[in-house]
Amino acid sequence: MLRINHKITLSDDEFEITAIRAQGSGGQNVNKVATAIHLRFDILASSLPDSVKQKLLTLKDQRVNNEGVIIIKAQQYRSQEKNREDALKRLKSMIHAVMVTHKKRIATKPTKSSQRRRLDSKTKHARLKSLRKSVL
Repeated sequence: MLRINHKITLSDDEFEITAIRAQGSGGQNVNKVATAIHLRFDILASSLPDSVKQKLLTLKDQRVNNEGVIIIKAQQYRSQEKNREDALKRLKSMIHAVMVTHKKRIATKPTKSSQRRRLDSKTKHARLKSLRKSVL
């Protein structure tokens, strides 16, 4: 059971976790033990709300394939259990990032005093530059 927030939870049968051999150096442990985790999460078949599903499907992320499946490979740690926790944590953070709604920026006018300060600094700078000119 993966708890996303107080409203949304994903059951264990919604994502598929398989253990695979990790890549890279690591001696004989890499050759013998399947410590890396391959997590597959089907967005369309999940119990997520439709708005979250659509945002996940429109993500420009290499982990989301054309069929709408999120594939996460976790091989950072040497133990299978830590890699499993890492993969689930990454899935959870991916869903959290999509659920955040950003406030729309409201355009404002600059204040009179800020406009005056800007123009004063411009005239001061122009005066300084004019003093640098050579006198004929």
